[in-house]
Amino acid sequence: MSLHLAGVVLPEGEQRDLWVRDGRITFEPVPGAETVVRSGWIVPGLVDAHCHIGLSPAGHADRAGQRAQGYADRDAGALLVRDAGSPVDTRWLDDVDDAPRILRAGRHLARTKRYIRDLAIELEPEELADEIAKQAAVGDGWVKIVGDWIDRSVGDLAPEWPRETVIEAVRRAHAAGAKVAVHTFGEEALPDLLAAGVDSIEHGTGLTEDLIALMAAHGTALVPTLINIDHFPEIADSAARFPVYAARMRRLHESSRPRLRAAYEAGVPIYAGTDAGSMIEHGRIVDEVRELALAGMATVDALGAASWRAREWLGLPGIEEGAPADLVVYDADPLADLAALVEPGRIVLKGTIVR
Repeated sequence: MSLHLAGVVLPEGEQRDLWVRDGRITFEPVPGAETVVRSGWIVPGLVDAHCHIGLSPAGHADRAGQRAQGYADRDAGALLVRDAGSPVDTRWLDDVDDAPRILRAGRHLARTKRYIRDLAIELEPEELADEIAKQAAVGDGWVKIVGDWIDRSVGDLAPEWPRETVIEAVRRAHAAGAKVAVHTFGEEALPDLLAAGVDSIEHGTGLTEDLIALMAAHGTALVPTLINIDHFPEIADSAARFPVYAARMRRLHESSRPRLRAAYEAGVPIYAGTDAGSMIEHGRIVDEVRELALAGMATVDALGAASWRAREWLGLPGIEEGAPADLVVYDADPLADLAALVEPGRIVLKGTIVR
């Protein structure tokens, strides 16, 4: 079935007519198309750039749980998710027509006994480069490294990898055609990671002024996952036997918004991700967009971080001739009030109305 939509297309803000034929957008009229939107604000499908379909608070989700997670993201408008590491094989969802598109980063790669149990492939430094090449071969253009985590022997966050290990691993990933996303909370691991040329910093609560400048110069992306960072005080409360670590987590939470604002003002590319899958429920991309705006990003940039700019970053087009028809339509202008994002009027995924 061919569709016709009319409304204000963002981010340009122009009133336009567009059609959907064979799952793709066209601006050429399609005879006989069904008009499904006569007015509203038409936005490229939202993006959750840090998500974990297949993970749940209880562990690994079964297929019914994976499907439910994907639908929760979709119904919130997130029609594309970058799965930033998962031990669960979700490729079967690629054949589910009404499930969101997923770009996968393979398995988390972490130091032995230095990450969440049963989640990562645990390695020693000399094994990292070979394993990252393997994950590059099974992912969708991304791999995921755990850059720091609590070291119980010192009772605080600490880097997981020697500098030369990271440099070689990133080189191998890039040679295999994959980009590298890295989990970091603290400050210490970041200089080596940025020197190695990683492509995105996830969370990034340890960014300092000089590191922000380096990210801006290199075009390194930041995916801050603010709604997850808001769990840092809870994590600190549960870590009473590691008081230095607990104090660090509270401090990183307190400074997270100022550091994000500094990165934004410096021109660091910032994208919206929820970290849904364990502590965070799926379907919360709108909450993350709101937090980005509250932290100091302009409304158009906060929304772009979860829509047209994020799609471009991940290699998918927005609303243009021949692009896949992944669209969300709102009854009110989200650039005037982000509250409009809470209740999509229409969702078109892969050329079909799913809501």
